[in-house]
Amino acid sequence: MAIELPTQPKVGMVSLGCPKALVDSERILTRLRADGYAMSPDYAGADVVLVNTCGFLDSAKEESLAAIGEAIAENGRVIVTGCMGNEAEAIRARFPGVLAVTGAHQYEDVVGAVHEAAPPSQGPFVDLIPQRDVDVKLTPRHYSYLKISEGCNHACAFCIIPQLRGKLASRRIDAVLREAEKLVASGTKELLVISQDTSAYGVDIRHQAYPWKGQEVRSHMTDLARELGQLRTPEGRAPWVRLHYVYPYPHVDAVIPLMAEGLLTPYLDIPFQHASPNVLRAMKRPANEAKVLDRLRSWREICPDIAIRSSFVVGFPGETEADFQYLLDWLDEAQLDRVGAFRFEPVEGASANDLPGAVPDEVKEERYARIMEKTEAISAAKLGAKVGRVLPVIIDEVGEPDEDGDRGATGRSQADAPEIDGSVFLRDVSAALKPGDIVDVLVEDADAHDLFGVIAES
Repeated sequence: MAIELPTQPKVGMVSLGCPKALVDSERILTRLRADGYAMSPDYAGADVVLVNTCGFLDSAKEESLAAIGEAIAENGRVIVTGCMGNEAEAIRARFPGVLAVTGAHQYEDVVGAVHEAAPPSQGPFVDLIPQRDVDVKLTPRHYSYLKISEGCNHACAFCIIPQLRGKLASRRIDAVLREAEKLVASGTKELLVISQDTSAYGVDIRHQAYPWKGQEVRSHMTDLARELGQLRTPEGRAPWVRLHYVYPYPHVDAVIPLMAEGLLTPYLDIPFQHASPNVLRAMKRPANEAKVLDRLRSWREICPDIAIRSSFVVGFPGETEADFQYLLDWLDEAQLDRVGAFRFEPVEGASANDLPGAVPDEVKEERYARIMEKTEAISAAKLGAKVGRVLPVIIDEVGEPDEDGDRGATGRSQADAPEIDGSVFLRDVSAALKPGDIVDVLVEDADAHDLFGVIAES
């Protein structure tokens, strides 16, 4: 007599916001799969839908609320988690039918809510089946986010991250390195190190040291960077290791030689936010823009190929035309490789909302257009200088052949992080090329954001 195993309940997931939230989604789904749940790619097949929300800006909150509304309309059984979870009353007032609301990185709570809404169907036979020791990934197989800490100790006037995610809470360095090693062994070719403040990693645990590979390593950014640089893929290659959310503290200088040696990807994502000392003080951020320019120059002397990306806020309360012009002049000096800009947007609970000197929306728009024009020109010149060079490129996607049989591909150089920077478009690639391959590319052309080329002849 055949034994009929119980049907696995299915969970759908909508993940919004930053890469840190994406990692939270991966952890939640990994835990649920270990508990016997299957994943549903659509609303119709899900017994319950999780919406991992973003609550950083009012516009992000509206996107989160729209996603919750869509999930309720399409499925009806919805659990809300993530950064907007601290506004449970507002969510329930708008959507009284939600099953549960939990906050950011409250893994036990959200898993418990799923268990209650759609109980796991494991019985005495299913419990004997070992779960695969493979984590759920929401990114392509060849790159992975590596979250090293939660929360933040800064008190920036425009930000409510500490209220949403708490103070800095660093992971043990041996746990981080074990996860990185496991990811690389399973096919990750690019590790993207993320946190709210990567440079402050380990401050909260006094940089406690732990045994790793026969030595003691501190829970410190420089030790972490050095050890990540020792990782190798099954093919024996060093994976790309990309550092995000790096505040320019003095000890960051120590990782630049690792980039020059090829142990780290020559790329730093630094949240400058502005350059004017007046605006930086109002933002409650360090006002040391002149020293930063000196350090950028010294970093480029050590590692000429280093790419610096950053983001800036325009229209912050009290920002004058002189402050904004100071920022434009600073960008001329800094020559950053990749820049994003945002119009200041009040965030409920942020102290900046009470500052005098609100900048009119039309002025914000005009300044936004000017900073984008400035940074686009800098980017175009920097990318144009790469024409004729041969650069390593990681492949993200390989296209189908066109009517002439020619096949193209899309990848990224070491100066390009996924989703936020530019791309490298390749022509005439082999059908054997696949995502995750790292190839040398001869750059043939460039525009303001992207490169175009062909795989270099060996």
